[in-house]
Amino acid sequence: MPRRSPLVIGHRGAPGYRPEHSRSSYELALAMGVDAVEPDVVATKDGVLVLRHENEISGTTDVADHPEFADRRTTKRIDGADLTGWFTEDFTWDELATLRTRERLPRIRRSSATFDDAQPILRLTDLLDLVRAGSEEHGREIGIVLEIKHATYFQSIGLDLAPLIERDLRAGGWADGELPLIIECFESTILERLRTVGIAASFVYLIEASGTPYDLVAALGDAAPRYADVVTPAGLDRLVGRVDGISVSKKMLLASGSTLVADAHARGLRVFTWTCRPENAFLDRRFRTGGGKAAFGDFEGEWQAIADTGLDGVFVDHPDLGVAFFR
Repeated sequence: MPRRSPLVIGHRGAPGYRPEHSRSSYELALAMGVDAVEPDVVATKDGVLVLRHENEISGTTDVADHPEFADRRTTKRIDGADLTGWFTEDFTWDELATLRTRERLPRIRRSSATFDDAQPILRLTDLLDLVRAGSEEHGREIGIVLEIKHATYFQSIGLDLAPLIERDLRAGGWADGELPLIIECFESTILERLRTVGIAASFVYLIEASGTPYDLVAALGDAAPRYADVVTPAGLDRLVGRVDGISVSKKMLLASGSTLVADAHARGLRVFTWTCRPENAFLDRRFRTGGGKAAFGDFEGEWQAIADTGLDGVFVDHPDLGVAFFR
């Protein structure tokens, strides 16, 4: 049965207040009462899983200020798009450990940007320990929603993320169900692989509002089904038994007449949505107010429309606001 109130998940910690994926971002999220936190994982050259929104790190670290790494700047094709910058897979962990985190959206989140250049990058193992300790400190069970980034791309360059994830989860005591673990990805292939190795987790398929999953593009080319095909009744039927739920862009829930949550629940699938943010820049047009992109709009109006769908979990950037509203 769906929960009466949705899980409140700190999206990359508490990035409304601190640079995303930094230690202080996660610690603040735990203190603000989240049910779980959501890290994104990518890999280094030497197979260390690190927490970054993307493998391209120029927008979230001070890498451009390190002259010793100037020659690492390059252009790559990632999931069908050309990106220029610095990439985690071109660094060892020891090298990345010399960098410091920065606010990804400094024009919108000026206060968070005041914490730039103060904290190192975290590894997945660091976060596993941090959340376990946080559960004990705060006296409640806190989970992790682990998002895998660019699995097909990393496998194509010889960095298969599946065994690296299994290694870290088992070593950290997170693979046997002692604490709540959800594993999610925009590519279903790696979810199915991790499911078969016996990790005690719920597996959630991330769904974009448009486009096509890159793992299926790589395998099937033009014949690959689109994300939109996944959320049809027939598409949801095909997910039963393969994943435990879906996590969809909030645009899909806010669309007029959407029955997506009811359709998924009818098939025993949980539904999550991303990302609940209060700033005008991120709100549906109907809920924006004056004051510019960084000002808070009528986020409670938007969040109520989302809550009314009866979904099972929400990702939030401001955990205090999310906990206060959705609980």
